[in-house]
Amino acid sequence: MKEFSTDCRLCPRLASFLDEVRAAQPGYFAQPVPSFGEAGTSLLIVGLAPGMHGANRTGRPFTGDYAGDLLYSTLHKYGLATAAEPLGADKQANAALSLNGCRITNAVRCLPPQNKPEPAEIKQCNGFLVQELAVLPPGAAVMALGTIAHEAVLRASNHKPKDFKFAHNARHELANGLKLYDSYHCSRYNTQTRRLTETMFHQVFESILEHHRLRS
Repeated sequence: MKEFSTDCRLCPRLASFLDEVRAAQPGYFAQPVPSFGEAGTSLLIVGLAPGMHGANRTGRPFTGDYAGDLLYSTLHKYGLATAAEPLGADKQANAALSLNGCRITNAVRCLPPQNKPEPAEIKQCNGFLVQELAVLPPGAAVMALGTIAHEAVLRASNHKPKDFKFAHNARHELANGLKLYDSYHCSRYNTQTRRLTETMFHQVFESILEHHRLRS
């Protein structure tokens, strides 16, 4: 598997869709989105895919939409980010924002049409996640935001998804020594419907911090 590149065009449907988005929105990043944060830290957070007006616009995971607001405010609350707002009015502060002891990535690096990647696209992108997991320290924590991210982490760890059921705030011991923590995705839909509350989201981080001493 090649190293990740923002020039990646391994998935024809996604590559073509990004070409269309780039033409319609010339100011958008509209490329495969790289991970954010130092590689090999003690916590890897895995989302689904870039959002149209979030990471696809800004080029940074979970930046520019509501899901990112909840994620970064939580990271800041627990000392894992230097700011609570990933995209405030101060552009200099945005550029200076950094993570402490964690890294953020996605199961699929390209914006999918209607926010729905196809199974073959998830599988194609899984090699990049394998590379992310390979450099984590022994016993590191991996946080999956939603079922697709959960299953992508399992595949990247050579596990069958059917053997590890997704459940909010569940903790799974993986054969490679990593600890997988599940959370409902911090999307606007999930929070507006109260499927995920801020308290529920914080509880997952508290569970991680209870079992891990996060370090950069």
